[in-house]
Amino acid sequence: MKTFYHLPQKYLLISVPLTLLLGFIVGTLVDTSFLRETILIATIIMIYATLVGFKLKELTSLKGSKIIGYSVFINFLVIPIIAYLLGTVFLSEYPIMFAGLALAALLPTSGMTISWTALQKGNVPASIKLTVFGLIIGSILTPWYLLAMIGQYVDIDILLTLRTIALVVFLPMFLGQVTFKWLLKKYTWEQFQKKIKPNFSPLSIWAMLYVVFVSISSQASMIVSNLQLIAIAIVVLLIFYTLNYIISTTIAVKFLNRADGIALVNGTVLRNLSIAIGLAATAFGAEAALIVTIAFVIQQQSIAYYGKFANKYWFKETQKNKN
Repeated sequence: MKTFYHLPQKYLLISVPLTLLLGFIVGTLVDTSFLRETILIATIIMIYATLVGFKLKELTSLKGSKIIGYSVFINFLVIPIIAYLLGTVFLSEYPIMFAGLALAALLPTSGMTISWTALQKGNVPASIKLTVFGLIIGSILTPWYLLAMIGQYVDIDILLTLRTIALVVFLPMFLGQVTFKWLLKKYTWEQFQKKIKPNFSPLSIWAMLYVVFVSISSQASMIVSNLQLIAIAIVVLLIFYTLNYIISTTIAVKFLNRADGIALVNGTVLRNLSIAIGLAATAFGAEAALIVTIAFVIQQQSIAYYGKFANKYWFKETQKNKN
């Protein structure tokens, strides 16, 4: 059982696409929309597993604070411009899909930001800050950006955003602290670091894979019924994410250390597609939700490969980093 438990972490580049494929196949055969209600629970578990042993005082540290400035520049200036240009060039005949792209571009960070930063051994406190600031600023600016980009104002509930932050960031953080203090009553710090903490990472990945499975399977029927639009969406999104990776990585490598750079990339490339797809479906319709769904597939698959190659080439983990 222990081998099976660690399997997805060991073969992460395989487990993510297999989960995407399995979710799509199951979703075309069975209606899994009832499972959407469980995504929040899985997200809480995913973040909780990465925050057991997290030092709260690191959140108040000024170290890495300049990441927020870079992230605001990328998330709320560079990326919206990229989305607008892509929408104008490729989606002028598909205004509803343009709206979906805009929503995906304007809502940065999610629970995945924290999880992937932890998996890649980046600056987790910084990723938490980026998640909180990104969601709050995005919720305030998105309605006005949408009005400017596509000519429609979409109201976003700020209180609901704050509730989301509380549930997916602060609740897991609290549970992680309680668990950590309980474990320290039974184990020394060294025992926790060497024997206990490594067993929490697979839990985070299992929860992540569950979120991926439910998100894709519950939208599989919509994807199948809109095959003619998928090719356009894939082309646009591949360009969108490629440019995002290039810009974020360039700034991270040039101006930040390894840990901060990883947090910046994950805090800018990864979009909050869970919120985006809900807004897209209710405010604009199926075509908008479709492009956000395809974005989820590309985002999950690309970040898995990106993390692997980034750690090998431009975010190499030196002995100093390990210590």
